[in-house]
Amino acid sequence: MADSDERHRRNSGGAPASSAAPRVAEEAGAPPEDDGREAAPSVPAEAEQAENHEQQLERDLDELAAKAQKADEYLELAQRTRADFENYRKRAAREAAAAQARGVAKVVRELLPAVDNLDRAVAALGAASNGDELVAGVKLVHAEVIAAIARAGVERFCPEGERFDPELHEAVAQQPVEGAEPGTVVEVYQCGYRLGDFVIRPARVLVAG
Repeated sequence: MADSDERHRRNSGGAPASSAAPRVAEEAGAPPEDDGREAAPSVPAEAEQAENHEQQLERDLDELAAKAQKADEYLELAQRTRADFENYRKRAAREAAAAQARGVAKVVRELLPAVDNLDRAVAALGAASNGDELVAGVKLVHAEVIAAIARAGVERFCPEGERFDPELHEAVAQQPVEGAEPGTVVEVYQCGYRLGDFVIRPARVLVAG
C-alpha cells in the first residue's frame, strides 16, 4: 500500500501539491520588476505638450515680428534723418555759393565804371607810342584790373560779330550796315560781364538792322 502511494507521487511530478501552491500565489501577487525605464506618456499628455510648444512658438514669432517692426522703424527714421541732412547740406552749399556770387557781383558792379574809363583811356592811347611811360602805365593798370576780375570768376565778353542775344546783349541802336547780316552785333560800346550764368552787366551794342 505504501509502495503504491509512492509511485503515485512520482508519476504526478514528484513534488507535494502543498509546496507548489505558495509559489503560484507569490508569483501572482508579486509587483512587476522595475527595469529603470519610464512609462510612455499617455496620448492626452503628448497633445498637451504639443499645444504648449505651439503656443511658445507663436509667442516667439510675435516677439520677433515686434522687434523686426521696431528695427524697420529705426531704419526708416535713420534714412529720413540722413536724407534731411543731405538736403540741408546741399541747400546750405547752394546758399553759400549764391551769397558769394552776390558779393562778387556787387564788388565788380562797383568797379565797372572805373574799368570802362580804363577801356576808353586804352582806346584813346592806342595809337600812342608804347614807349611812353604814361601809356604803358595805363595799359598795365587796365590789364591788372581785368585779370583781377577774371580771378574772381567773372568773365568779360565783347560780342562783336556775334548774333544778338537779348539775354546777354543790350541793343543801344539798330541800323542797316552794308555787308552785315541783320541781327548781327556790328559794334560794342561797352563789354559785358557775367559770373557763371548770372549776367552782371549785358554788353551794350549796335545791331545791324
